[in-house]
Amino acid sequence: MITFTKAFLVSCFLMLIPVSMQLQAQTIEKKALSLELGKKIAARAEAEAKKNNWTMVIAVVDDGGNLIYLERMDGTQIGSIEVAMAKAKSANNFKRPTKAFEDALVGGRMAVLKLPGAMPLEGGIPIIIEGKVVGAIGVSGGMSSQDGEVAKAGIEAMDK
Repeated sequence: MITFTKAFLVSCFLMLIPVSMQLQAQTIEKKALSLELGKKIAARAEAEAKKNNWTMVIAVVDDGGNLIYLERMDGTQIGSIEVAMAKAKSANNFKRPTKAFEDALVGGRMAVLKLPGAMPLEGGIPIIIEGKVVGAIGVSGGMSSQDGEVAKAGIEAMDK
């Protein structure tokens, strides 16, 4: 009886190996944005804002559009919190800078206003690692071009 039970358990285990291998073949590995890198990007963006005497809100989201880091510089208007997060989510979810939506709108493409979650204001830029979007930065507090300049500075922190 014990030999039969052992043989049965071994055969059950061996049957599970192909299932495990199939499941592994169906999954993918991906890069993820760390809190450490998010803070590094935000710190570089903040330095750019301070250099120009601008007060900004800086939001960093992961590849799901979930907030992982937010910084509101002293004196920045409260309304910029939601705007910065919306810019970051838009850049992440559409895998392009929010300036693309602003440019389309300026060019007369009013349909941009109907895209769910599209923020047609400069200041949101995807964070790309090895060709894949792993998150985004969104900046708000100044004019759109200033927000864009600060967001771009944050992205450049990845090169250093």
